[in-house]
Amino acid sequence: MSIRYGLLALLESGPRYGSQLRAEFESRTGATWPLNIGQVYTTLGRLERDGLIVPDGDRDAKQQLYAITDTGREELRDWYRRPVDRTQPSRDELSIKLAMAVGAHGVDIEGIIQQQRRHTLKAMQDYTRLKARALASGTETQDEIAWLLVLEQLIFQAEAEARWLDHCEARLVRLAAGRRPEQGPRPQPETKDEGRAAVAPGPARGGRNR
Repeated sequence: MSIRYGLLALLESGPRYGSQLRAEFESRTGATWPLNIGQVYTTLGRLERDGLIVPDGDRDAKQQLYAITDTGREELRDWYRRPVDRTQPSRDELSIKLAMAVGAHGVDIEGIIQQQRRHTLKAMQDYTRLKARALASGTETQDEIAWLLVLEQLIFQAEAEARWLDHCEARLVRLAAGRRPEQGPRPQPETKDEGRAAVAPGPARGGRNR
């Protein structure tokens, strides 16, 4: 859905060819989510089918120019006003991997967490370097501001994932501690006969001392 509305947003500023839309989408997002031209034209075909865009002008020998319709503008306005739905989150591969690893035979879940943490921290460092480089340019074009917003979201997301991995590791440590066997053998209760044998016999009642 984000590609659909991203292309509509770009078309609102004027007609575009498919190749232009692809280049501008990647420029605006810093190529964080690269598009192939097939995705672009498939999405444009659906937008045209839904009456949100129309072919504009004469068909070029190689490409078709597209323009947004009034219906498309209204759809775009609704998208801007509507919060992004978080009640049905997309499937996250890392969450699924850890969920499947819990209790799986022969799987080193702590090793998975440590390896993922190293990868996540490296990604966060890479994003931070890219942000510093973008800020050092000293310019503030629309594309650069948009790219900074995307970069900062990726940094915050990586920070949150690192904290979550720390939490997962701590929870697994508590789980392992709860399953650890007690040190030393557990004392066994005495049987009835053993209790009797432990009592030394005394003099018989009524007996004489000679």
